[in-house]
Amino acid sequence: MRVHNVHERVLDVPAEAVGRLLDDIGGPRDALWPSPEWSPMWLDGPPAVGTAGGHGSLRYRVTTYEPGHKIVFTLDPGQDLSGWHGFEVVARGPDRAVLRHVVAGRARGGMRLLWPCVVRPVHDGILEQILDRAELALGTGPERPTRLSAIARLARWAARPRARATDPPAVAVLPGADFVDAFAVRLRPGMPTDPARWAAAVFDSPPRWVAALLAARQALVAVVGIERADRSVFAVRDRTATAAVVGADARHLDFRAVVTVEPARVVLTTVVRRHNLRGRAYFALVRRIHPAVVAAMLTRAATRFSRVPGGDRIFA
Repeated sequence: MRVHNVHERVLDVPAEAVGRLLDDIGGPRDALWPSPEWSPMWLDGPPAVGTAGGHGSLRYRVTTYEPGHKIVFTLDPGQDLSGWHGFEVVARGPDRAVLRHVVAGRARGGMRLLWPCVVRPVHDGILEQILDRAELALGTGPERPTRLSAIARLARWAARPRARATDPPAVAVLPGADFVDAFAVRLRPGMPTDPARWAAAVFDSPPRWVAALLAARQALVAVVGIERADRSVFAVRDRTATAAVVGADARHLDFRAVVTVEPARVVLTTVVRRHNLRGRAYFALVRRIHPAVVAAMLTRAATRFSRVPGGDRIFA
């Protein structure tokens, strides 16, 4: 099946200004790709013929590069979508230019069905967001931001960052702890790198079902002689440039939750030190639902940050 798709927008700025945005594509200063909302587009080096890159499951290489004017990516062999896609900047006078993106190729295998039903609606939404971001970076708009289709919004939800269990990093909290685990989520470009912001996002606004469990915990623990906990247990009690610590000490157990921001991921480590039989019995119950709770809270925080560009993002 032949694939041909074009998106373009007239921008009321000189072509040279648009071209500077194009020269940063796929790198740390990329102002065009809508990350953290979508998994990032990446290049394994500065734009140049032969540079490899990709986004999502697609892989390609730069086959044409004219700085400030044009970049073309040819899809790697063996994929269900073959051909090329690329951007070009076309001058329309001294103070006007067109930014255009073209896909030209062929779909085969499962892509024959996926392209018209799923991939094209998602692609169309992302490309219009790219053009919106070009206007935003250039200070010309957009007058009306792109609204994604229902299919694109569903795909965005399906591709949201998800927390996964990981090996706990070394954390200098609670000597003599008898339980440690960790969950991590990928840090997308554009997400904040302040660990205190992540800690607040994780603990201040949990999923509704987690909030219901915490409310039930508050109602039940007094029956077995365990003190209730207020919101202060989730306040940041210590922090560095890369880590924030929350937690509390109680008669039955002490706990710490350490949010660590690494170059490519955010890790939430839970550390527990039990004091007595009551603490061991209490945590034996909590431990059964703890992994689902922590994964859900970290996933929700990452999802929220993927909807709000900002953080440490730099626009050219």
